[in-house]
Amino acid sequence: MSSAWLLPEHIADVLPAQARRLEELRRTWLDAARGCGYELVMPPLLEHIESLLSGTGHALDLKTFKLVDQLSGRTLGVRADSTPQVARIDAHLLNRDSLTRLCYCGPVLHTRPASPHASREPLQFGAEIFGHAGLEADLEVQELALEGLKAIGIKGLVLDLADVRLVQGVLEGLGVADRLDADTRHQLLLALAAKDSATLRTLATPWSPEAVTALVALTRLYGDSEILAEARRVLPSHPLVHAALDDLTWLAGHLRQSHPEVRVGFDLADLSGYAYYSGSRFAVYGEGHADALLRGGRYDEVGAIFGRRRPAVGFSLDLKIVADLLSGRDGSVVRSAVRAPWGEDPALRQAVRQLRQQGHTVVCVLPGHEHEVQEFDCDRELAMVNGQWSVRSL
Repeated sequence: MSSAWLLPEHIADVLPAQARRLEELRRTWLDAARGCGYELVMPPLLEHIESLLSGTGHALDLKTFKLVDQLSGRTLGVRADSTPQVARIDAHLLNRDSLTRLCYCGPVLHTRPASPHASREPLQFGAEIFGHAGLEADLEVQELALEGLKAIGIKGLVLDLADVRLVQGVLEGLGVADRLDADTRHQLLLALAAKDSATLRTLATPWSPEAVTALVALTRLYGDSEILAEARRVLPSHPLVHAALDDLTWLAGHLRQSHPEVRVGFDLADLSGYAYYSGSRFAVYGEGHADALLRGGRYDEVGAIFGRRRPAVGFSLDLKIVADLLSGRDGSVVRSAVRAPWGEDPALRQAVRQLRQQGHTVVCVLPGHEHEVQEFDCDRELAMVNGQWSVRSL
């Protein structure tokens, strides 16, 4: 019989040191978003399953926990991603005709971990722009993503750009888009995401040699700016292909100008993530972490099921992954504190209150615990100096 205190696999308590880092990260991201005009929303943890999975594809369905509502008998889902919820809020609760910027931060739940060491309960932060179809919105969310990661101390940032229209344009240019059933299309996208050339050859062989060549070429189109020129040469000529490559060129040029310290690259076969992306998409990597820290892109169709097909673009990330990456690094979010003795002296108690009102963390040492190690990094102490309570360095 398992111990009562054991938690399910890939589910963990957040202990004080990590909780403090997570809260500091949450505040930093929310402040960065607010500084750009994003309004905070707090969607519910569970909804009717039809609402949660509307237009999101097979991948999100597999990640979503489902249960029966004891009040209505309907199937509910515990959110695995907040983007569809924010689209519903924009479409039905706010119902604005103007541009809307929204952000959120809260836990989501996954049926399976994204990687062997990942949590099934990520703490997801995200930011979305609704109502603007131009590339200006794509650029704004990408710059917010980079500024947020820099603000929390992530070094060596690399931003990879892609566009889902490339695959559709290639398939239409080859004349095979209408002949694909849902299962074959799903296998094709998985093979492209995994850069599995062998599977792509098997899938495309019944179509034509040109189809095999074009799809395999997509898996090799990753790298710096010369990749876009190579893509124009090897991919079928189609309006969607041209539009995607033109947009990627524009975005990369502006990002390099505004963030010269960030390496901007391309991975034109990157289809990782959910199926609701409809245009340009991006992933940001940081020093010391092989997987993407943050993903985002354009998903103009995500609100269609709610009756409003609004242009939309945004990104999201798991703050727990970022907190683990920052743990123990110089420049991490660990906050120093002032150690103070406990006492009934009114002057001492007033001094403690004043320090806290000024924004300092003051840890009072309770009687009998003077030699215990505190969780906070106490680099100063409140002590009686020349008849007055004063802060001095330890």
